Amino acid sequence: MLKVAIIIGSTRPGRKAEVVARWVHGIAAKRSDDTSFEVVDIADFDLPLLDEALPPSMGQYAKPHTKAWAAKIAAFDAFVFVTPEYNHSTSGALKNAIDYLFREWNDKAAGFVGYGGVGGTRAVEHLRLVMGEIKVAAVRAQVALSLYADFENFSTFKPGAHQEGSVNAMLDDLIPWGRAMQAMRLQISERGTI
Repeated sequence: MLKVAIIIGSTRPGRKAEVVARWVHGIAAKRSDDTSFEVVDIADFDLPLLDEALPPSMGQYAKPHTKAWAAKIAAFDAFVFVTPEYNHSTSGALKNAIDYLFREWNDKAAGFVGYGGVGGTRAVEHLRLVMGEIKVAAVRAQVALSLYADFENFSTFKPGAHQEGSVNAMLDDLIPWGRAMQAMRLQISERGTI
């Protein structure tokens, strides 16, 4: 079973990321492939600005919130990051949550759902750079939700009918990549090099 986290990438009051993530989950849950999907809300982990003394690559977490976050992320094989676009980038809260960990992200796959004035595309571009550094394979297909076309009065989420196809196209890329990375992790683990 491939386990995919759909990560709500904003903690802002009045955020749109939660309704978008739940919409993605609804589409993903209809799929018949051997994959499970779970919505993961970074707000539930109360992560302050990175407060670990040692670099995450050492894997020596001291804080209970870091340990809980690490355990949650380690349980997944792939991720769908739902991100707003703030000032041509992702949210500070999502970047902070990513920066807390290292090995828990490694050798997994990620897809993206962005939203904003231009579909969150610049936020996703920044996330793609971050994914490379934490050894996550980012898939090409992405979902770009426009505040103008997919949100009534810039607030009520009403995605265009074509957007469900965009979600499925992204998942069609993500699931095989997730399985490939899962197999690679298993092979590395069997060799004892992790």
